[in-house]
Amino acid sequence: MWGIIAGVAILLIAGYFNIYNTMVGLEEDVSSAWAQVENQYQRRADLIPNLVETVQGAAEYERETLKEVIDARAAATSVQLNANDLEDAEKLAEYAQAQATLGASLGRLLAVAEQYPTLTATENYRTLQDQLEGTENRISTERRRFNEMVQMYNSRARRFPNNLLGFDTKEYFSTDPANAEPPKVTF
Repeated sequence: MWGIIAGVAILLIAGYFNIYNTMVGLEEDVSSAWAQVENQYQRRADLIPNLVETVQGAAEYERETLKEVIDARAAATSVQLNANDLEDAEKLAEYAQAQATLGASLGRLLAVAEQYPTLTATENYRTLQDQLEGTENRISTERRRFNEMVQMYNSRARRFPNNLLGFDTKEYFSTDPANAEPPKVTF
């Protein structure tokens, strides 16, 4: 009889460890997916100074638009969000809004650049345009992957008996529907 009780206890303990380790693994998947989102936003932020310099050389009197992009980039890169903050909807919304503002100002800069045919004909500008277009696509892909990981994690965290382990659900990355489209970078 004691052997049966010990066997059941061992099975329960092993089950607990299995569930706990699965949740830790899923939480790490969410953190990794978030790191990829941040990586792509950083890539965009790194490309912007080069684009600003290129446009500035050809459109010297578009200072206000250039300043707006520079200020939006500074604001977007100053909002920091790490994987531990993914449970805070307010912090995630603040991060999303800063990125949306940067995307909108970048879109205005690209629209201004259309007015300068000699600028859009330069190889440097075309290269930057292609890189930004690719980066916007990567950002969209990484946000989707992040939300898929959050969905998988949250589903497990909320199910019994996993919900007894104390893992908090994570927030999804969402943006204002008005900013859902990436800025147009085609000419």
